[in-house]
Amino acid sequence: MESLFESETSLAKLLQPRNLDEFLGQGHLLKKDGVIYKSIVNAKLKSVILYGPPGVGKTTLAKIIASYSKANFEILNAVLSGLPEFRKIIDKAVENKKRGIDTLLFVDEVHRWNKAQQDALLPVLEDNTIKFVGATVENPFFYIIKPLLSRSLLLTLHPLSKDDLEKLFYRAIDYYKKSKNKEIVFDKETKDLIINLSQKDARYLLNIIELIAESSEENIVKLSKNSLEGIIEKKLLFDRSSDQHYDTISAFIKSIRGSDPDAAIYYLALMLDSGEDPRFIARRLIILASEDIGLADPYAITIATSTLDAINFVGLPEAEINLAHATVYLACAPKSNTAYMALNNAKKSIKDEQILKIPEHLKNIHTEDLKNRYLYPHDFPEHFVKQRYLSEKRKFYYPSDVGFEKKIKERLQKLWGNENE
Repeated sequence: MESLFESETSLAKLLQPRNLDEFLGQGHLLKKDGVIYKSIVNAKLKSVILYGPPGVGKTTLAKIIASYSKANFEILNAVLSGLPEFRKIIDKAVENKKRGIDTLLFVDEVHRWNKAQQDALLPVLEDNTIKFVGATVENPFFYIIKPLLSRSLLLTLHPLSKDDLEKLFYRAIDYYKKSKNKEIVFDKETKDLIINLSQKDARYLLNIIELIAESSEENIVKLSKNSLEGIIEKKLLFDRSSDQHYDTISAFIKSIRGSDPDAAIYYLALMLDSGEDPRFIARRLIILASEDIGLADPYAITIATSTLDAINFVGLPEAEINLAHATVYLACAPKSNTAYMALNNAKKSIKDEQILKIPEHLKNIHTEDLKNRYLYPHDFPEHFVKQRYLSEKRKFYYPSDVGFEKKIKERLQKLWGNENE
């Protein structure tokens, strides 16, 4: 998220691209011969939602869209602004429209607006009172109402590449040389370290350079690993864009799978201390709860999904306790991957063998004859009766003797006898 209160003299503001030619990244959207590029240049976009991580240029792109459309640019932050502020902008837009001036409204963090606030956008989009650009770091399909999504062009912005960040790095160095008469010297190792530590966030990269450059009154400023220490101490340990990120989450999951709560809680603490997104950790726990624990403890998936809910409701730092709860529980739970393997077995059968026909008595029944051939389990003792559910016998699920699944295995054996083997 770009801070709407950032100083106009900050390096991030001073180097903010003014047109599409200066804009870095998003080549999948902004190819010169592409539809999006042409639509922006020709001012054809009316309603856009920009979805992507922080520091990829969502606010900057909104301003560029406004500049090409020669529209009056208005900004609202969904956290701080509600319907009263929105209505003032709409009243102003109505007056501007009478004078032939378009208005482009940019709503930062639009996912924070509730349904009523988002609903208020719909009529002014329909009558072209405003052009609209919304920015969000959250999945729009979960947070944006369907009527607004259907009226908007959804553009997904990707994290900046290392090449893009390197170009931005040199722009910053060049700016200080030409505008501030400061020579910034550095070696390749330091440059690469700053780029990696930026975590693909352009603003963060510029803030690092600005802090070091502005803290020195000398005309020659040296960027070095030593000058970075203390500024980004924790990020030196754990960088989300590096192999350390993937190695740590891998070790965390494998420790839980291996039923070692001490190792698992250590890797959890390491990730949290290093700024890992807690929702990312929770999502991995949800996958593990079904893949590695499954029916050995059916409650594991409830614990994992409840943890994600807790993170969303409680937030950090308190939600760290919920993550610790889930981590220890899942690490100590009995393990079984039989449900996961059953799915893989069924997929392999579908891929390698002839697709089985659905037995007639299981189809959407329209005749009395077929209705009578289907045996309704609830009409029988223990709510079970033997009948055919596949046109040919297949075996995909092999229950284990671990935890609750042992009871499942015993029940299936009791119901189906040798057919369950």
